[in-house]
Amino acid sequence: MSFDALLTLGVIAIVLIALVRNIAPPDLVFLGATSVLAAFGVISPKEAFAGFANEGVLTVAVLFVVAASLRDTGVLDTVGYYLLRNTNTKTGVLGRLSVIVISSSAFLNNTPIVAMFMPIVLDWCRRHRISPSQLLIPLSYLAILGGTCTLIGTSTNLVVNGLMIENGLPGMSLFELGWVGIPCAVVGALYLVFFSDRLLPERKDLISQLSDSRREYLLEMQVLSDCRLVGQTVEAGGLRHLPGLFLIEIDRGDQIVAPVGPNDVIRANDRLVFTGIVSSIIELEQIPGLIPLADPAYEVSPKQKRNRSLYEAVISGTSPLNGKTIRSANFRSTYGAAVVAVHRSGSRIKKKIGDIALQPGDTLLLQTNPSFLKNIAMIRPFS
Repeated sequence: MSFDALLTLGVIAIVLIALVRNIAPPDLVFLGATSVLAAFGVISPKEAFAGFANEGVLTVAVLFVVAASLRDTGVLDTVGYYLLRNTNTKTGVLGRLSVIVISSSAFLNNTPIVAMFMPIVLDWCRRHRISPSQLLIPLSYLAILGGTCTLIGTSTNLVVNGLMIENGLPGMSLFELGWVGIPCAVVGALYLVFFSDRLLPERKDLISQLSDSRREYLLEMQVLSDCRLVGQTVEAGGLRHLPGLFLIEIDRGDQIVAPVGPNDVIRANDRLVFTGIVSSIIELEQIPGLIPLADPAYEVSPKQKRNRSLYEAVISGTSPLNGKTIRSANFRSTYGAAVVAVHRSGSRIKKKIGDIALQPGDTLLLQTNPSFLKNIAMIRPFS
């Protein structure tokens, strides 16, 4: 066996080991392997760089840029949220998902499409107590069906098109596959919408199992004068039987109402103290005129609020926040975040949120923008 053959086999073995053991990112592994083969003359420089000039490779690269832009701007997240907002049945959800997922995956890579819609689908399943497997599997198949409709729908189509051109055959046009792909996608979508629930298991995945033992947070909300709850009783305002959320106290400065009865009237500037889980806290924040009391100055317009995210952050043992109260930590100016709620394992916190001295292991629910993780990368106040 020649030296070139032995070197090639050795490089392939190293590439496989590096990929299996995740020693380095795949792009660096393959680039390194190509460089080694080119350096020893196994392949010519022209052959080494031929892949970078391949039309299919360049198209896939551009599509990933487009998909990343859609992900970072939240365009598809917003569309998906409004698409599923007013439907309460699995058939309705699948019908609406079919339209947007198939049309999106016809022009973008399947993986980012599924990744962008998964949180939306999981949130809907959690709120309606439906097994995620009933919708996540159809979501994946819808993305696959959409990829069959156009030339750029999947990288496989582009590779085949490239091979056709290399062998002297005419390449395919953008919608040439649509004559077969679109009817298949329509039939497949109809099958998934009307028959998938009969075949898919009612399986609780790890997320669903964890949701039964999820941590409870202490949350304080202030009632603004223009809030629709002002003048209503706790029962009439819908605060009596909130799923996963319990109103434990109403603080009016000189008067503490505890325990809270169904006929207690809510007034402007009341401080409502809740204990509950994250998903219910998110729903509570949707009530206009209710703001987190830990940082009322952080209240923003609804348009800006759509660009905010909720993060769970655990105070590390070496955090500079240890021993500081939430009020003195200046979360808004230091980290660009507002503390919405606090959880401390093993004990119920009885102080006002702003006066709580933070300890290692405390979990904070923070409302902030997508750049939050970059802001704390150097400080590392959380574990």
